[in-house]
Amino acid sequence: MQALRRISHWIDTLNLWVGRGVAWATALVVVVVFVDVVMRYAFNTSFVFTQELEWHLFGFIFLMGAGYTLLYDGHVRVDIFYQPLSPKAKAWINLVGVLLFLIPGCLLVIATSWSFVFNSWAVMEGSPDPGGIPYRFLLKACLPAGFVLLLLQGISLGIKSLFIILGEEIQSVLGD
Repeated sequence: MQALRRISHWIDTLNLWVGRGVAWATALVVVVVFVDVVMRYAFNTSFVFTQELEWHLFGFIFLMGAGYTLLYDGHVRVDIFYQPLSPKAKAWINLVGVLLFLIPGCLLVIATSWSFVFNSWAVMEGSPDPGGIPYRFLLKACLPAGFVLLLLQGISLGIKSLFIILGEEIQSVLGD
């Protein structure tokens, strides 16, 4: 059981650090969008690079931040049914959800995205548009990486749920 605690703690710490790094990308996307709006409306011009950078950063934030969001229990759920349940009932729902949906879904995306990402890296894929970002393969690599982080956080959630079901305490890296 101690090994499961260490694994869960390691996963939580990993996603905590990744999430903090991704937070800086959110500040960057605000700056990029601001620059794009100023260029468009003040100078009546726009750059393909800036527009692509917006959606590259947006994709990066959502893919790499998904595990961090799960760590903070920030994903959408039907709280009208979930909220009034006891901690043990919530743990059962989380454990079953992780085992039946989250883990298989993540594994499916990871397995099916490898060839997509490999082909993109093999040709060093860039934007097909003139003046676009030449490093599209980097964004595509975030697809399996983000789902690996989400998968790991799902495993941690499953471990924590198991401990709650068994009536044991588990320390959170979030301090709650």
